[in-house]
Amino acid sequence: MEELVSIIMPVYNCEKFVTASIKSVLAQTYKNYELIVIDDGSNDDTMKILEKFSEIDIRIRLYVNEKNQGVSATRNRGVSLAKGNWIAFLDSDDCWEKVKLTKQLIYAKETGADFIFSGSSFIDEESRPYSGILEVPEKVSFRELVKQNVISCSSVLIKKSYMEKYKMEKDDTHEDFGSWLRILKIGNYAYGINEPLLIYRISSNSKSGNKLKSLGMAYRTYRFVGMNPILSIYYLIWYIIKGVKKYRNINIERIQLLNR
Repeated sequence: MEELVSIIMPVYNCEKFVTASIKSVLAQTYKNYELIVIDDGSNDDTMKILEKFSEIDIRIRLYVNEKNQGVSATRNRGVSLAKGNWIAFLDSDDCWEKVKLTKQLIYAKETGADFIFSGSSFIDEESRPYSGILEVPEKVSFRELVKQNVISCSSVLIKKSYMEKYKMEKDDTHEDFGSWLRILKIGNYAYGINEPLLIYRISSNSKSGNKLKSLGMAYRTYRFVGMNPILSIYYLIWYIIKGVKKYRNINIERIQLLNR
């Protein structure tokens, strides 16, 4: 029997993009999933769109936070509601290639990997594609990830037990990066599929669109995972260098040099 995948999608005022994101889930070649969509206090037409989708597909489970809680708490709530042993995250402005879940689950079955991510292609706010592709390594350890976050949250497929133990926290950091670091710090590896299974949207209002703000978030992430100030600054320098190098050969004129 195919394993159930629980897809966690936090949403907030995303009426422009959420339809494309949900349609990319419905188009998946792997069908045994539940899509847990949690609205975090939207005041646009997001809820109208979500309600229509939840009426046409019973795999879509719609929830509403009583008050705005932020992305970390909303994702954590999604994990607590999940029925599957596998968790996938999808931000409401990103999309997946239709074989995303299939390829990751085949890889997991063949290798025994329990923390998998992928490469990315890129689109702008009008869904126009950029020419660049972000490639990822075959696997990454804590010592490698701490210098450069190559794990895009919307590309991840991970065992639920990890996300129950290493919850996302502190929205003033790169909260997903903090979780990945804590998971790998105990000696695990994350395994990359070097294909653009994630379609990552470059948005002007993304959490880390401001590069200086993003650097501050990265520094606070290092402090959150237990590094002292000196070591945090050391790895922040690596973070900047690796970030610049990462996009050197990608023809994306407006892309941020640092991960969100």
